[in-house]
Amino acid sequence: MTVRHFLNTQDYSRAEIDALLTQAAEFKRSPQGQQLAGKSIALLFFNPSMRTRTSFELGAFQLGGHAVVLAPGKDAWPIEFEVGTVMDGDTEEHIAEVAQVLSRYADIIAVRAFPKFVDWQVDRQDIVLKAFARYATVPVINMETITHPCQELAHAMALKEHLGDLQNKKYVLTWTYHPKPLNTAVANSALMIATKMGMDVTLLCPTPEYILDQRYMDFAKQNAAENGGSLQVSHDIESAYSGAHVIYAKSWGAIPYFGRWDEEKAIREANKHFIVDEAKMALTDRGLFSHCLPLRRNIKATDAVMDSPACIAIDEAENRLHVQKAVMASLISHASGARSGLGF
Repeated sequence: MTVRHFLNTQDYSRAEIDALLTQAAEFKRSPQGQQLAGKSIALLFFNPSMRTRTSFELGAFQLGGHAVVLAPGKDAWPIEFEVGTVMDGDTEEHIAEVAQVLSRYADIIAVRAFPKFVDWQVDRQDIVLKAFARYATVPVINMETITHPCQELAHAMALKEHLGDLQNKKYVLTWTYHPKPLNTAVANSALMIATKMGMDVTLLCPTPEYILDQRYMDFAKQNAAENGGSLQVSHDIESAYSGAHVIYAKSWGAIPYFGRWDEEKAIREANKHFIVDEAKMALTDRGLFSHCLPLRRNIKATDAVMDSPACIAIDEAENRLHVQKAVMASLISHASGARSGLGF
């Protein structure tokens, strides 16, 4: 049986993404269901969560399923991911056993594991997520590693709710200041989903060092070509904001400085003016503003922007519940169809 995972939206066609968004909209209109009746999902959190944990737990419950939450290294044994390693350190069991045992217990496994922020060439391998997918015999869902596909769907759903057809709408993914270097996951994902939806996308960042990993830039170029949109990079705030229909803000660390964050600090501190404020939003074409949350007010965006009618961050956050239910229901349906020989 071929197991279908939800690790990255690039593994899904535009038609499949649209189908998930349609199902999510149906769940938003009618929240209760039995698609997960008698089923269970194991949620493994290697990093903190509020929206992700809450929306997955409640989503499983609303579809008749049950969620088990585990925090490896805290309330579960620390896990080893290296192949062939001599386990004489702090880890107590290997992913080969963990994934197989959880597959015997649960119908879906979901994983949240952030990068280590020391060596991007290591982080970009997505070792933890890929190891679960390698050894598990049930579907695996990415709850955020170096991409955040669930956030992508929630974001796209909110945009469609407010704008309707997204084709060739001007979309700006803007870097914003944060006191600490953060994961590039949401930025990678925003770039991919906006281009997959056929939008005209501008990546706005202070300097070339903040351009995202070439893998995701290439995915975005491919998506734009396939879906009739476009992609450009800008370091000019005024021209990027001008006429935009969507401003999506996110902070992320510059990839060339991974493991050397003290050297990046001066660049970061010099670009606090990338904050999303009223003056910048006034340059847009009555543009929407959103963010994945959590957001530091008056650091990433001002109170006035966050509290304005243009801000759809809460709508996006709510949609995490609906899109994740759609993903879980789809994976369970695929697994059941595969077992009966029907396929996807």
